[in-house]
Amino acid sequence: MSVPALLDNSHYEQACDQAIAMCDGNLRSTIKALIMANEYLEAELEELQAAISAGCIPETSRSKVRSNSSAA
Repeated sequence: MSVPALLDNSHYEQACDQAIAMCDGNLRSTIKALIMANEYLEAELEELQAAISAGCIPETSRSKVRSNSSAA
């Protein structure tokens, strides 16, 4: 990412405003929702990492592999 792109916070400002609006302006509820979303994503990441280390391919990746191999 380039330096000017890193300095442009407008995307984060918009996302922050949207999150607060989704929680009716309640900042505590907004923070709680973001923490819950983060915990969910962390748990999902751990499951995927465990599946990959066990040699499993996630279902979405399998369907992509099948469609790519059938196109060849």
